[in-house]
Amino acid sequence: MHDPFEESLRDMLKASSSPERDDNACLGRVLKTANRQVGAGDLFSLMGRWLQAFMIAVDNGSGHVAPVSRRKHTARTADKAD
Repeated sequence: MHDPFEESLRDMLKASSSPERDDNACLGRVLKTANRQVGAGDLFSLMGRWLQAFMIAVDNGSGHVAPVSRRKHTARTADKAD
Protein backbone atom coordinates (compact mmCIF):
# COMPACT_ATOMS: atom_id res chain seq x y z
CA MET A 1 0.00 0.00 0.00
CA HIS A 2 1.15 3.48 -0.76
CA ASP A 3 1.25 5.70 2.30
CA PRO A 4 2.05 9.38 1.60
CA PHE A 5 3.15 10.00 5.19
CA GLU A 6 5.59 7.11 5.04
CA GLU A 7 6.92 8.31 1.68
CA SER A 8 7.49 11.81 3.05
CA LEU A 9 9.42 10.38 5.99
CA ARG A 10 11.54 8.28 3.64
CA ASP A 11 12.22 11.33 1.45
CA MET A 12 13.33 13.30 4.53
CA LEU A 13 15.71 10.49 5.47
CA LYS A 14 17.14 10.38 1.95
CA ALA A 15 17.66 14.14 1.93
CA SER A 16 19.77 14.04 5.09
CA SER A 17 23.48 13.77 4.47
CA SER A 18 24.24 11.04 6.99
CA PRO A 19 26.78 8.41 5.95
CA GLU A 20 24.70 5.59 7.40
CA ARG A 21 22.10 3.90 5.20
CA ASP A 22 20.63 1.95 8.12
CA ASP A 23 18.02 4.69 8.56
CA ASN A 24 15.79 3.14 5.92
CA ALA A 25 15.75 -0.21 7.71
CA CYS A 26 15.21 1.51 11.05
CA LEU A 27 12.29 3.50 9.66
CA GLY A 28 10.79 0.35 8.19
CA ARG A 29 10.97 -1.43 11.55
CA VAL A 30 9.45 1.55 13.36
CA LEU A 31 6.59 1.85 10.90
CA LYS A 32 5.94 -1.88 10.98
CA THR A 33 5.79 -1.84 14.78
CA ALA A 34 3.52 1.21 14.75
CA ASN A 35 1.16 -0.48 12.30
CA ARG A 36 0.97 -3.56 14.53
CA GLN A 37 0.22 -1.47 17.60
CA VAL A 38 -2.50 0.49 15.82
CA GLY A 39 -4.00 -2.73 14.47
CA ALA A 40 -4.01 -4.37 17.89
CA GLY A 41 -5.60 -1.29 19.44
CA ASP A 42 -8.31 -1.29 16.78
CA LEU A 43 -8.95 -4.98 17.34
CA PHE A 44 -9.32 -4.57 21.11
CA SER A 45 -11.56 -1.55 20.58
CA LEU A 46 -13.76 -3.56 18.24
CA MET A 47 -14.03 -6.43 20.73
CA GLY A 48 -14.85 -3.99 23.54
CA ARG A 49 -17.60 -2.33 21.53
CA TRP A 50 -18.99 -5.75 20.55
CA LEU A 51 -19.06 -6.82 24.18
CA GLN A 52 -20.76 -3.57 25.19
CA ALA A 53 -23.43 -3.99 22.48
CA PHE A 54 -23.98 -7.62 23.52
CA MET A 55 -24.42 -6.63 27.17
CA ILE A 56 -26.90 -3.88 26.23
CA ALA A 57 -28.88 -6.38 24.14
CA VAL A 58 -28.96 -8.90 26.98
CA ASP A 59 -30.03 -6.22 29.44
CA ASN A 60 -32.80 -4.95 27.17
CA GLY A 61 -34.02 -8.44 26.34
CA SER A 62 -34.00 -9.84 29.86
CA GLY A 63 -37.17 -7.98 30.84
CA HIS A 64 -39.14 -9.68 28.09
CA VAL A 65 -38.40 -13.20 29.25
CA ALA A 66 -41.20 -14.63 31.35
CA PRO A 67 -40.44 -17.20 34.00
CA VAL A 68 -41.47 -20.71 32.99
CA SER A 69 -43.01 -23.18 35.39
CA ARG A 70 -42.96 -26.91 34.65
CA ARG A 71 -45.76 -27.69 37.07
CA LYS A 72 -49.10 -28.51 35.50
CA HIS A 73 -51.94 -26.28 36.52
CA THR A 74 -54.73 -28.60 37.58
CA ALA A 75 -57.81 -27.59 39.46
CA ARG A 76 -57.73 -29.01 42.97
CA THR A 77 -61.32 -29.21 43.98
CA ALA A 78 -60.61 -31.53 46.90
CA ASP A 79 -58.59 -28.84 48.72
CA LYS A 80 -61.31 -26.24 48.51
CA ALA A 81 -63.64 -25.70 51.43
CA ASP A 82 -67.36 -25.58 50.54
